[in-house]
Amino acid sequence: MTVPRTPVHRSPGTPAVEPAAFRPRAAVLRRHRPSAPLALFALALPALLVACSADPPPAPPPPDPGPVAVDAARDELAALAAAAQDRHLTAHYKFGRSGEADRTIVVTSANDGSWRVDVPGGALGGASDISLAATADGLFQCALPSAARPEPPSCVRLGDTDDALPRRLDPRVQHPFTDWLEVLTDRRAPLSISPAQPLPGVPGSCYSVETTAASLNAPLDVGIYCYDQDGTPTAVRTDYGTLTLAGPPAPAPASVQLAGPVVDREPLGTASPPPPDPSDSPSAGTQ
Repeated sequence: MTVPRTPVHRSPGTPAVEPAAFRPRAAVLRRHRPSAPLALFALALPALLVACSADPPPAPPPPDPGPVAVDAARDELAALAAAAQDRHLTAHYKFGRSGEADRTIVVTSANDGSWRVDVPGGALGGASDISLAATADGLFQCALPSAARPEPPSCVRLGDTDDALPRRLDPRVQHPFTDWLEVLTDRRAPLSISPAQPLPGVPGSCYSVETTAASLNAPLDVGIYCYDQDGTPTAVRTDYGTLTLAGPPAPAPASVQLAGPVVDREPLGTASPPPPDPSDSPSAGTQ
């Protein structure tokens, strides 16, 4: 059945517009077909949603901060040790060890760079007093008169000025005033340094010194090292014992003097001499 078309009334000059029901189908399709950019966006939208829901990529690593700055405590101790190397004086130190009576160590650092350290009980297991000295002529050990060895003082040359003492001859108390100062000023030395509480009655600044490398020959003894601001060593505490400044230092001499003449003999070791062989002593009843 044919549906009658309703006539459309229009004013003169108005273009004729047909109802949508009577427009060709192609025209309707053209009106509702999406444009090309819109179609591409519709296709890409699912991929964008998947990308947004995925985990974000890891953050890039932080930039290299560069070399680690040298610890401030190490700088401070190195500066004080350098000042101690240039500090020329004559000073008395109390040396204490557990189970032993205190002794007085005399340290002389002369203006020409020579040095001398007098060590009561420094040889023969504490029975003999000695003096160690380094001059332009070499490194010397001097035997001092004592109750166990009342002979006049005499010295024996141990080697060149910078030679290391063999362990059997080393009383150790001289190191904080001599070669250990070089270790404390060396930034390459395997040391860990931190501020420490001042030792009782000790002026100046104190630092805890540890070694960071396991070695049978550590560059110095670990412990507490204390210095005044002018570089004067005021205290050293290690497992070996404790050195404490006993009074204000005196001026240094121009050069140190050996305690006695240089002779040709064997140096005195730190160990106690062996007990006498009973077979060497006269037996009872022997005339």
